Amino acid sequence: MTDVQQTRILALVGMPGAGKTMCATYLEERGYYQFRFGSIVTDEVERRGLDINPVNERNIRLELRQKGGMDVMAKRALPKLRTALETYQTIVIDGLYSFSEYKTLHAEFPNSMVVVAIAAPRHLRYQRLAMRPHRPLTPDEARTRDWQEIQTMEKGGPIAIADYTLVNSSTQTDLTVQLQTLLTSLKMLP
Repeated sequence: MTDVQQTRILALVGMPGAGKTMCATYLEERGYYQFRFGSIVTDEVERRGLDINPVNERNIRLELRQKGGMDVMAKRALPKLRTALETYQTIVIDGLYSFSEYKTLHAEFPNSMVVVAIAAPRHLRYQRLAMRPHRPLTPDEARTRDWQEIQTMEKGGPIAIADYTLVNSSTQTDLTVQLQTLLTSLKMLP
């Protein structure tokens, strides 16, 4: 466990639709710096002139990991995270995916990172994914993405080793209350 006084990085982990981005957005609106690991993929999709959609994102995500290793997103994010820590008291990472990414970040920030898993029942996650305004997924697409992320992206490791778990099975307000209570106990100010 990290030293509460030194905690400066909050990494949010969880399966698609659990509520990671909602938590990250909530914190960003309150002055926390947010870095979304998924933006590395979507930026690359756009750079290549491809449409942003689940298939292109998955293909680019897999290609980046095949060429750069399972921790490629963490390696690409490190310069931005270091720069953000020069300006912000606390930063939020939305969507730490693989166990290799976790290990890379943990080695870089051994005493200043807390990992929080956001968990939700699968049926609720799939409902949320179908209703989200950006990149909605059908239940079949959501199921396929779950399997792909667990089997090929080491997604289970960071969730299993999380320092804390928040359960998102009710309202957004209930989840943000849980999150704020945790941040208060950790003394993580924006």
